Amino acid sequence: MTKFDDLLKEQMNDQEFKAEYEALEPGFSVIQALIDARKATGISQKQLAKLTGIHQADISKLENGSANPSLKTLQRIAAGMGMKLKITFVAPNSK
Repeated sequence: MTKFDDLLKEQMNDQEFKAEYEALEPGFSVIQALIDARKATGISQKQLAKLTGIHQADISKLENGSANPSLKTLQRIAAGMGMKLKITFVAPNSK
């Protein structure tokens, strides 16, 4: 484990911290899915910007978590990568 993983594991024992961390998880998942999809297509942020008409700086903000994308924006990004956006609901205890 990394030092971060060790620290996170320790902090997760604090129920208040754990609740806040878990509340942020959906946003982290969207960010990671966006990054993974872009990398899987082998395109850069700059190339994705050109394909979508979304400024590269805005794509960067989405990927670093400093902006919250709308559903329409996510659909534009997916289309730019030749993909479809799929959102699912899962039970709280499923991974």
